[in-house]
Amino acid sequence: MVIGRNEGLRLQLCLESLSSSVAVVVYVDSGSQDGSLAIAQKAGASVVELDMSQPFSAARARNCGVAELQRMGCTADYVQFLDGDCRIQDGWLAAGFQFLESHPDYAVVCGRRRELFPQVSIYNQLCDLEWDTPIGDTLSCGGDALVRLSAFNQVGGFNAKVIAGEEPELCVRLRSKGWTIMRLDADMTWHDAAMNRFGQWWRRAKRAGYAYAQGAALHGAPPERHWVRETVRIWLWAGLVPLLTLLLVASAGIPGLLLLSLYTLLWAKTFFNALGQHKKLRIAALWATACVLCKFPQMSGQLLFCLRQLAGKQTAPIEYKTAGA
Repeated sequence: MVIGRNEGLRLQLCLESLSSSVAVVVYVDSGSQDGSLAIAQKAGASVVELDMSQPFSAARARNCGVAELQRMGCTADYVQFLDGDCRIQDGWLAAGFQFLESHPDYAVVCGRRRELFPQVSIYNQLCDLEWDTPIGDTLSCGGDALVRLSAFNQVGGFNAKVIAGEEPELCVRLRSKGWTIMRLDADMTWHDAAMNRFGQWWRRAKRAGYAYAQGAALHGAPPERHWVRETVRIWLWAGLVPLLTLLLVASAGIPGLLLLSLYTLLWAKTFFNALGQHKKLRIAALWATACVLCKFPQMSGQLLFCLRQLAGKQTAPIEYKTAGA
């Protein structure tokens, strides 16, 4: 089951990667204007056009895709969710299927997502580093995952109001019902972030900040404490520290600037942690710099969530990618 919006050639390659592996492909489109619908139809996918009179989200699109599979009379036990900017790697579906068949207490299995073009930009490279996550039992998956439909239906699918981080939110509810999530040490998908500009990276980080805020609002209570730590760290580093610095500079002069040295300590801690994970010096430095800087766009995402909550409005997805035609 594939979702997409203005993925163009990326979508074509995505669907081609599935052509010899699955019997049924459903593609859900969220208002593309780049010919994605025609690409999907030509590839033989069952196409669903999301009703754009309502706020769209990846979560809502995936729910519509599952509903379409059920409407078609599909009796499969599992569904592979796939973003339209990704391609399935050879052997993944067999590996994921075998795992779920032999582990009935697992609701979700995922593998390793890798960037197609990490060498094109530092932003793509940062995405590739982000995908390098620990294997084994895990708290959540990403947008690409093989999911047990009975478990998915038990918790009511994705929360359509969650505009980012919908997969971890789903996994919170799955785990509350006793299900487990596994990340295998197996290549699962290639991803094309197509990030070449700082502005794209900023908006993607802003989306993450929004996701942390919304996740904490939904499941921040004990015992889950979902994304509370991440939210607190954003407010600390992009809110409290700058505010205290300004106050101390205004009242005491130069000594207030000493607070800014805290960012150096944060950078150093992140840098040496990355080195401990066997990353090269340049890669560790890049990762540490991005981890410190991203607190500020993430803060803007947090503030956006708070403002929208006060106004009683739902935010449209925060998009960072241009049309892929």
